[in-house]
Formats: sequence, C-alpha cells, structure tokens
Amino acid sequence: MLTPTWMRGLADSTSPRSATVLELLFDIVYVFALARLAGRVADDLTIVRHTLLSEAGQTLLFFTAMWMIWSLNALLASTYDPRRADLQVVLLATMFGTLVLAVSLPQAFGARGVIFACTYVVIQLGRPLYLVFALRGHPAQLFSYRVLVWHSVSGVLWISGGIDGGLGRGILWSFALGVELIGAAVHWPVPRIGRAPIGDLAAVSQVHLAERYNQFFMIALAEVVLEAGAAVSFPGFSTERTITLVAAFVATVSFWRLYFYHVGPGKQASGSAGGEGIELARLASYSLLFIVGGIICTAVGFGQVIEDPHPPIDWALVVVIFGGPVLFLIGRSYLERRYSVAPRCQMLFIGALALAVAALPSVLLPPVAVAGLAALILAVIAVVDGRAHLRGAQTNPTL
Repeated sequence: MLTPTWMRGLADSTSPRSATVLELLFDIVYVFALARLAGRVADDLTIVRHTLLSEAGQTLLFFTAMWMIWSLNALLASTYDPRRADLQVVLLATMFGTLVLAVSLPQAFGARGVIFACTYVVIQLGRPLYLVFALRGHPAQLFSYRVLVWHSVSGVLWISGGIDGGLGRGILWSFALGVELIGAAVHWPVPRIGRAPIGDLAAVSQVHLAERYNQFFMIALAEVVLEAGAAVSFPGFSTERTITLVAAFVATVSFWRLYFYHVGPGKQASGSAGGEGIELARLASYSLLFIVGGIICTAVGFGQVIEDPHPPIDWALVVVIFGGPVLFLIGRSYLERRYSVAPRCQMLFIGALALAVAALPSVLLPPVAVAGLAALILAVIAVVDGRAHLRGAQTNPTL
C-alpha cells in the first residue's frame, strides 16, 4: 500500500524549538476548561459534607483526564513537526473534542455522561490510531501501537461507565483513568511485545516541550487573577476584599517567581532520543499536574474568601487555600532535571512543611487573615529561595 503524500516523512520530521501558533490556539480551549474545573472546585466547597469526598473525587478525575489529553498532545508536538498539515488536523480535532468535554463537565456525571465518555475515547484512540497508520514500516510505529492497545482497554471502561448512570460510572471511570496512568508509568507494555527498544523511539525536543509547559503554566496562573478579579468586580471594593485581592496578587507573583527562577540557567539539550526523552516527558508531566492543580485550588480559595470574607472560616476552605501552594511546591521541586549534578534544593520542601504547619491553627482565624497568611508565607518562600540561588534572570525550566 502506497503512503499518501501528506503523510510521508512523519517519522523523520523534527519538532521546532519554539511552540507554533496552532499550539497556542489549542490552549485557548483549556482557558475555558480550567475555568470549568475551578467552578467545580468552588461548588465542591459549598455542598453537603457527607458528599464532599465523592464530589472532590469527581473533580480530580476530570482534571486528570483533561490533563492526560493535553500532555499527550504536547508530547506529540514535541516529537514530530506540528507544522505538518496532517498533525495540524489531529491537533484541531483534539481541540474541538476538548471543547466538547469542557462543555459537558458540569453534567458529566449526569445526563451528559455518554457524550463525555465517547468524546474522550475518540480523542485518546484517534491520536495513536493515526500514528500507527502514518508510521507503518517505521520502528516508532510500535510505540504508538502499544499506546493504542492500552487506550483501547481504558476506552471500554470509559464507555461502559458513561452508559451506567449509577455508582458504577464513577468506579468504571476511575479504573479507566487508572489504566491510562499505569500504562504511562510503565511505558505501555503489551504481552508478547513488551517495551519498545530505546532506539526505536523518536527524539523528543525538550526545549519545545518545556516551552509548552511554560505556556500552560501561565494559563493556569491567569486563573488566580480571573477568580479574584471576578469575585471583586460585582460587589465592589471593601477593606476585606481589597486585602484578599492584594494577597491573591502576591501569591500569583510568588508562583511566577518560584516557577521561573528556582532553577538557574544551564545547558539544555535540544532533544533526547528514545526512552530517555519519553521518561523525562513523563516525569515533567506528573510535576505539572501537581503545579496546575495547586494553582487552581489557590485561585478558588482566594475567590471564595473574596465572595464571603466574614468569619468563621470553613475547614475545607483552609485546606484548599494552604493545600494549593503545597501541591505547587511539591510539583515544582520535581520539575528539576533528574540528572543534574547539583543536589536538589530543599527550600521548596521546607516551604511546603511551613504551609502545612500554619494551616492547623488557621481554622481559628478570620478568612481574610487566612488568605493573607498563605500569601505571606508564599512570598517569604520566594524571597528566601531567590536569595539562596542568587539568580539574575528568569530561565526556561528544564526537563
């Protein structure tokens, strides 16, 4: 069978060092998706306590599923040339599917369960299915084939959960997402095939992938500004709301500083061949999962305080306000290069411990004081970390 002209050379194409405009367009959908997820977290804080864990679990499931789609597409565009017409079609199709998922989020555990499940499965199966077809005859095809097998198994669970309208939906979807996470963690082995040899995997452009993560980080960081600004806009300024708005701004600047300045400039490889590149991409993806999740929690926490700044504060809101920065610091600490000759900086772990300790007595404080305390601790961590590293310029966090 002859390969169509528009598919030829895919395996030999290389990703550019900079992200393309289409990839930035793809992220626009995630502005909406993250806003939807932030809305779910805010709703989780206002529900009856005996359903809090189940509702929070649903939100975590949706967040992880949406992140799986984004991270795998970022890996695709960092392995092959996203300026190719065929890959642009794949990215645009995924973009539209992600929009459908974001629209379905509020009722994904209700009337739109089948729509959500089917759309997700089409996205996760369509990408590797195309690569298996386009890369036939090339050693890299084996990697896409193994991914396709794992997503086919999870796809059955996703659709079964979408059809099941009861408790089974959450159970089946959790197992489906677990299959995908385990598959990524063990490099998608398949019986009688196992893992593809390292030399059979295409090179991953670490520079391109790092830039994509940086762009997504900035989109997530905008959620803090959006949540806080929107909460202040309607009722207007007051002493409590103004203090919380300032605290949200300080937290935003601290996140930015800790993300871009924590690791100093150094030599960064343009790409890693084979399994090393995939391994680095996988570890970085898990790190960004914590980072973005922590930022969303922080955004929701400050927004809730602005909407209702009067005491007493709810313990769940304290967990969100302090837990968000803790997740961010843990994720940021593991974003450093695995093979760095310098020892891993302990400042971020110390900061996470300080936040956890400060959260314990915060249930006795007014909500505005809790938000201010969390922002103050974050600012101190950023200043101390900056003095410890003595970095003069921002850097592109390495993978």
